[in-house]
Amino acid sequence: MSLDNKSPPVGNRAEDKGDGAKAQKSGDGGCLAMSDILKRIGDKWSVMIVGSLREGPVRFNGLRRQIDGISQRMLTLSLRNLERDGLVIRTLYPQIPPRVEYELTPLGQTLLPVIGALWEWAVEHHDDIGAARGAYDRRQKG
Repeated sequence: MSLDNKSPPVGNRAEDKGDGAKAQKSGDGGCLAMSDILKRIGDKWSVMIVGSLREGPVRFNGLRRQIDGISQRMLTLSLRNLERDGLVIRTLYPQIPPRVEYELTPLGQTLLPVIGALWEWAVEHHDDIGAARGAYDRRQKG
């Protein structure tokens, strides 16, 4: 797959969705799909939320306690976006006071192995990246 976006991959075509709109097939090399999805799951808060929901439903304040540094506003926005994308489901229990829980949908659960692999890679290579950054910074200074 070419990531340079200079020319479309062979087999790039559009398919009629029935409503007159044209949808790109996966023959676009996946670049459009990757870009679209990374906008959502590529940010640290979404990754942290998905990871926090891996064991099952969690209430809003529970998520705030688990995710160090996230503001109430950012948590709210991130949860709404994840819900919109079908990765998280919000369940409101009609009681007083109202109770709301968030959990991963089956689609959201498919992210867990991917995020787990990324997490393991980050832990395994954190020192290597730190050393590379140090060496780069030293070269830039002098």
